[in-house]
Order: sequence, then structure tokens, then C-alpha cells
Amino acid sequence: MKVFITREIPEIAFKLLRKNKIPFEYYKGNRPIPRKRLLKKVRDCDALISLLTEKIDKELIDGMSKCKIIANYAVGYNNIDINYAKKKKIIVTNTPDVLTESTADLTMTLALSCARRIIEGEKLLRDGKFNGWQPKLLLGTELKNKTFGIIGAGRIGSAVAIRARSFETNIIYFDGKRNVSLERRTGAKKVSLKKILVSADFISIHLPLNDKNYHFINKDRLKLMKKNTIIINTSRGEIIDETALIQRLKNNKLFAVGLDVFENEPKINPMLLKFPNVLVIPHLGSATKEARDAMAILAVKNVINVLKRKPSLTPVF
Repeated sequence: MKVFITREIPEIAFKLLRKNKIPFEYYKGNRPIPRKRLLKKVRDCDALISLLTEKIDKELIDGMSKCKIIANYAVGYNNIDINYAKKKKIIVTNTPDVLTESTADLTMTLALSCARRIIEGEKLLRDGKFNGWQPKLLLGTELKNKTFGIIGAGRIGSAVAIRARSFETNIIYFDGKRNVSLERRTGAKKVSLKKILVSADFISIHLPLNDKNYHFINKDRLKLMKKNTIIINTSRGEIIDETALIQRLKNNKLFAVGLDVFENEPKINPMLLKFPNVLVIPHLGSATKEARDAMAILAVKNVINVLKRKPSLTPVF
């Protein structure tokens, strides 16, 4: 048996593979593995542990004649041709649950930082322009009594809502199905998408990326938002039409935007960097030791189970 891992992941994953006497190899570069090398490396692998940066398409899947499982080191799996993998009888797994808390924490970090204009304040200090306390210096907004809108009330969206409720916000959410547990815990109300767009002071996006959700937040939907809305996106960058978002920012129609993900990641539209009220960070949603270790363990356990002819733990189909 052989496992190929497309990038170095936490050591705990390698220890688990060694403990189970499963040979493995991983790409040691700091950037995504070059396509040609990836195609070569997967030819004889029995299992592949992949990252979101790798496109696991028909060409790659056809080149993996021995592969039994693709274990994505992420909760999302839009980088994998799921239907073709299924056709080829290759199991695909992801890492749900284990990164919920870290991503929810980061979402609230962005919301609070945008609301209190933290980045603008730090820049003012670093640039040597702080001349003392002023009554109107960088006035932000409080969360208490504000309406916090959740678009996508799954695991992460729900965890964010619970955190937001602790600041005494009013929670509303849009989702394909009712989340009774969330409603009981936070008093949240399920509303239409339009209701969230026109009434929420904070809009936090927690949708999976698929054909339906590509540019879900588009020009028309941005126009429905209040001038002082704060948008937070820790899901996938392509869910927001960045060209439309930039135009909205140019027209001074948003209070702030906090982005952990980007439409053409890792490339960032340079225009986004020109707005002082746009907070950008480099895809840190699950970037805690606890979450990344748990993701590594889950991905490897999925691989071990399948190679030992046991059911996978978190199949995506």
C-alpha cells in the first residue's frame, strides 16, 4: 500500500500512518504541488490525501488506477470531481466538525474587528499618526441589539450564531431547512434571503461552494444591503462577486468587509487592499493547532479504514 499526500500536514498524521505500518510520501514544497508532478505521483498510490489547492479532476482520477480513497484535508470538496470519482468507485471523504469551533472563532474575530475598526486603528498607530484620544476618532459600532444574519445555518453557521448571541444580537438565518436546535438555543428566526439582505447589520456567509452558490452574493443582492452593513466571509471566496463588492465599496455603501477567502485565491484583487474598511486575512479559518491536528487525524483514519476494508468515517456521498 502507498499513500500520497499533496502537501506536508501536521506530524500527527505521519505518526498515525507509521503506527499502522502504511508507507506514505508527501510533497515537501511550500506551494501547491506542480500539476505534472502530481500526475506522476498518484499513478501508483492506493490512497490520496489532498488539499483544496489540488484539482482532482477526470484527468487525475483516470491516472489513479489503484486509488481507493481521496481524503480531502478540508471540510469543503469543490476541488474534486465527485461524480467522476463515484463512477470510478473511489471513496471521497472530508473533515467536517473538527474545524467548526476554530472557524466560528475566526468569524467572530473578523466581525468584532470590522465593527471596532481595529485594523484602521493599528495602522494609525504604526504610521505615527495617533495624536491622542479624540471624541470622534475611528468610531465603530456595538453588537448589542444589532441584527446578525447567518446565510447557511449548518455546523459553522450555527456555531457563529451562538457566539454572536452572547453579544446580545438578534439572530436571523437563511437556510434550505429549519434549524430547530439553533432557534431554541439562540432565539434565531428563519427568514427569507431578502429579509437578511435588507435588514441585517452583520451578514456572515457559511455556504458550500457549488454551481448554485457561485457568486451567490452578486450585484443585485449587494444593492439590497443597508449602507452600514458588515459582511463577513469565511466560507469560499467565489461565493461573492468581488467585482460587484468592490463597486459597492467604491460607492461607500458598506460599513466594512471581513474576508478570510478570495475569489481567485491565492491571488487577491489589488483593489480590495485599497479600502481601509476591508479586513483581509490569508485563509486562516481552521488555523489552530487543535483544528489542523484533528483534520489530519480524521483524514488519515479515513484512509486507514478504507485500506483495511472498513467503512470510511466521513464519506461525502
